[in-house]
Amino acid sequence: MFAVIKKFVPKPLLQLYHWALAHLAAAWYAWPSRRLVVIGVTGTNGKTTVTNLIARILEEAGEKVGLTSTVNFRIAGQDVLNDKKMTMPGRFFLQKMLHRMVEAGCRYAVIETSSQGLEQYRHLGIEYDVAVFTNLTPEHIEAHGGFANYKNAKLKLFHHLAKHKRKVMPMRGDVKKTIVVNLESEHAWDFLDAPADKKYGFLADGAEKPAGNVAWPMAIVKALDVQLKPDGSSFVVRETRFDVKMPGRYNVLNAMAAISVGLSQGIPLETMAKGLAKVDNVPGRFERIEEGQDFAVIVDYAPEPESLRQVYAAVERLPHKRIIHVLGSAGGGRDVARRPILGKLAGEKADIAIVTNEDPYDDEPRLIIEHVAAGAIQAGKKEEETLFKIEDRREAIEKAIGMAETGDVVLLTGKGAEQAIVGRGGKMTPWDERVVARELVRRRLGKLQ
Repeated sequence: MFAVIKKFVPKPLLQLYHWALAHLAAAWYAWPSRRLVVIGVTGTNGKTTVTNLIARILEEAGEKVGLTSTVNFRIAGQDVLNDKKMTMPGRFFLQKMLHRMVEAGCRYAVIETSSQGLEQYRHLGIEYDVAVFTNLTPEHIEAHGGFANYKNAKLKLFHHLAKHKRKVMPMRGDVKKTIVVNLESEHAWDFLDAPADKKYGFLADGAEKPAGNVAWPMAIVKALDVQLKPDGSSFVVRETRFDVKMPGRYNVLNAMAAISVGLSQGIPLETMAKGLAKVDNVPGRFERIEEGQDFAVIVDYAPEPESLRQVYAAVERLPHKRIIHVLGSAGGGRDVARRPILGKLAGEKADIAIVTNEDPYDDEPRLIIEHVAAGAIQAGKKEEETLFKIEDRREAIEKAIGMAETGDVVLLTGKGAEQAIVGRGGKMTPWDERVVARELVRRRLGKLQ
């Protein structure tokens, strides 16, 4: 209903509504962020993983932590999956979560902060202390009206940081306003330009610090001796060896973002290394489904081209025969232009592409599927041989698992650990890709009747 109403409401009036609601929610719950060290993570890719890794590092250091992300909510060690189908929940829900964190004795809150959430002022009423930038690639361009608007939405978090005075926390004194930025991004300096007490830039072997100057001393944190393995990676930061179980160079950078935050909070590198070594995976992020089958099944979110390229780079390091990829693309005003690009990537990288439904919202699912499939056809895939179009997502996954042979990789992207498929009128159909994949693998192995 709200989606229909907002089409007819002038934008300034809509912004005033969002602004007022954010402040009302914060006041209703007595401004809980003032009693927490609040860390916000923004960027196109990696936000959920970085948010979870930061929380794990803080917990290893003995801190009680609260967390909100696309995939999960956590308060003092109690984890539940995010069933809201929103990266950054509504203001009253988010302020209630912060209030519960304070009540549970948390000292830190780690918030995945989306561009759309920032545009709708969901960050107002939250006094951030640390802002983290992961990367920036074209995404939600149609929703924001262009790439510049998209970047400016992300930058709001960094300029919001300095609008509130430093907090004074029991047992730690002043909390420094801190910026943590991926130096491998060509947009790094735009984010580093924001005012802060401390600034950290991170990068990994094989990349050079981009040209540019920032008007404040910056600590550079670099991963050295990076070793990428099929089941994870290893690297050194300031003479401390880190081993992470999440594959791909992009996960090295995700870990580096979290390590930089840890350094800003005075956590020893050895403590951080122990914490990260305990992380098997973040739900729905390159998550393996293991039921004793002789082929691999991997579930990953990867909804846009750059994240999908990174996932393919990680998959290609695995010993494998064929890649069978199940994918789709979202509707509801999400970027139409990316649909054939996703299909083309699958057409180039996968041996078999199965295009299916994802989150159509009010769009016609079959039309989205045709757009994605057109890219796969452009890359040389042939229908009913190396390309299949199956609207029912469960049937598509069943097809992929049924086709898999010894040594194959079945890759399922677009949903990750999301808890619903969203259709017309915002109707949410319960869904957990990992549960569905596990059930279908078990059925193929004869473990289910």
